[in-house]
Amino acid sequence: MKTLIGKISTYFVLIAFCFVIIYPLIWLLFATFKDNSEIFSSLQLLPKKFIWDSYTKGWAGSGQYNFGNFFINTLWLVVPTVIFTVLSSVLVAYGFARFRFPMKKTLFAIMISTLMLPNAVLVIPRYIMFKNLGWIDSYLPFIVPAAFACYPFFIFMMIQFIRSLPRELDESAYMDGCHSFSILFRILLPLSKPALFSVGLFQFIWTWNDFFDSLIYINSVKHYTLALGLRMSIDVSGLVSWNQVMAMAIVTIFPCILIFFFAQKYFVEGIATTGLKG
Repeated sequence: MKTLIGKISTYFVLIAFCFVIIYPLIWLLFATFKDNSEIFSSLQLLPKKFIWDSYTKGWAGSGQYNFGNFFINTLWLVVPTVIFTVLSSVLVAYGFARFRFPMKKTLFAIMISTLMLPNAVLVIPRYIMFKNLGWIDSYLPFIVPAAFACYPFFIFMMIQFIRSLPRELDESAYMDGCHSFSILFRILLPLSKPALFSVGLFQFIWTWNDFFDSLIYINSVKHYTLALGLRMSIDVSGLVSWNQVMAMAIVTIFPCILIFFFAQKYFVEGIATTGLKG
């Protein structure tokens, strides 16, 4: 009986805690059906009168480009960045975790030390370099660094996970005639699925929600991402339809929530096992 009461109490506390966490999302959802006066004057969750066209009007936008264009632009930016981040991080991590080469410790220390650099220090040199290369107002400042393993946090995650895999697997595959890349793609990558999902999910959410770097490197509206399009919809010189803005905010965060729920099994497993050295 005591065990049953304890379980019920635990579930009740967890449900209450989850409700507190997701309440802002619930309020945001219902606010999309309210008008401006009710959004700012009432704390009531349910609207007094439902406004059903906030999503259609918000999606249509107010100019030449709608949120369909911004959605496609975001996919063109995010998908290659995520794919190249995962591939490049795996290759570099495999080298550090399984091979011996000159100055390995020094190069690893240099890579880890770049984690200490704040983004504000890198903004100006990166902008000057990308401008000289003619990459401003394109997605290359995001995609090219991802292809060359410029994210040390993800490399470190993969290194720690690969180190947790027994070396006997590599030796057995080598005895069967596999070379280095065969060992990576046939043995280690299938076992590294949780860590790969963690890297991909982190990079997807960070890039999808990125506003600062997108604002710096993207100038023209036709290349705007969802984050920039959402900010553009807030016209400070006129009346803002906040229900439409919040509706597009729901649309913007929905893919991240959806992907997290589908991949949370691998994500939690990857976070839990990364750092365990076998």
